[in-house]
Amino acid sequence: MTGRGADEATPPKFLGRLPMKWVAFFLLVVQTVAAVLVLRVSRLPTKSDDGASRQYLNTTAVTMAELVKLVAGVLIVCGENRWSILATGRVLNAAICHSPIAMLQVGVPAVLYTLQNNLIFVALSNLSGAVYQVTYQFKILTTAVLSVLILHKRLPLVKWVALLILTGGVAIISLPSGDSTTSHGNLNQGNPVIGLIAVFSACLTSGFAGVYLEKILKETPVSIWVRNIQLALYGTVLAVLGAYWNDGDKIQQYGFFQGYNVIVWSAVLLQALGGLIVAAVLKYADNILKCFGNALSIVLSCFVSWWVIGDFVPSTLFSVGAALVLTATFLYTAEPVAVAQAWRNVAARFEKYPGHGRTPHFSPVSTTDVNEAVELSETGDEDRLRGEWCDKRS
Repeated sequence: MTGRGADEATPPKFLGRLPMKWVAFFLLVVQTVAAVLVLRVSRLPTKSDDGASRQYLNTTAVTMAELVKLVAGVLIVCGENRWSILATGRVLNAAICHSPIAMLQVGVPAVLYTLQNNLIFVALSNLSGAVYQVTYQFKILTTAVLSVLILHKRLPLVKWVALLILTGGVAIISLPSGDSTTSHGNLNQGNPVIGLIAVFSACLTSGFAGVYLEKILKETPVSIWVRNIQLALYGTVLAVLGAYWNDGDKIQQYGFFQGYNVIVWSAVLLQALGGLIVAAVLKYADNILKCFGNALSIVLSCFVSWWVIGDFVPSTLFSVGAALVLTATFLYTAEPVAVAQAWRNVAARFEKYPGHGRTPHFSPVSTTDVNEAVELSETGDEDRLRGEWCDKRS
């Protein structure tokens, strides 16, 4: 088998059994939910030595998360080289100092993400919160379109339908409550045209940065952990500049680690872990599946907040959006039309081959291919399965 079929026949597996694609997806959902909940708790102000209540600075937390990612990447690469400092140094020297083109390539997503953050600020300054939340979800569709154009990914009609449903579901979930919309909807006096241009530009930069990073991770032989080190280097430099540009006065007055406690450090570690997991998702899955993971995380985070923390009450609108997200995820990952067709084919084969002997026996529970069932081994299980199937048919 060659080409695309060969690639799909031997996907990377975790512990030799579980596809890395779904392991990374599961970890992304769990990490995002945990990070959101810990971040919400971490925003509670803490008392400093002088008795004043202060919150930590977001910019310093981002800086520390990037630094933790950098250190974690170095430790993992060191472990891959049997904890040899000399061998690790050679790998990092080759990847950073002697690979200027590769470093420039990795720098493209970092610059684009920085540009995206600035575009989001412009959009929020010129649009209401509701309009921004809805229009910004078009990044899901731009990511899919760019994946097709740049990575030559093939998406059947059912997956495009799933993406449209997902976009609508996330947009509905992201809508602010009626009270906040009423009370803050008239505060914005900006230019809506500039705001829409900014938000759609942010969607394009977000999609292109993600797809470009996926292309780098998949089409180059460099270790994913080395790529994480390269990304973390850019992230750390940009985060430090951003921290001192935006909060330099506060840092000088109260210190870099003002408001830090165990919860804040937990949030930092979870954010750093998220960066590593996202790279794994892009490496073993793709940007589109990452969008579904993020959407599921939003739904699960809200439900956990409602059930555990008690600071969120699901509305009818949220329930509709959550149902759309779950439906879209099922459509995209399970492809129920293909599954139903496979079951019909299997049923037809059982009716065609009711006898025993050397006639091939097929499993009614296999849906690995739309037009092909999996032949059972000669273990006697086929007789039991055929009996159960015939009982159900009768």
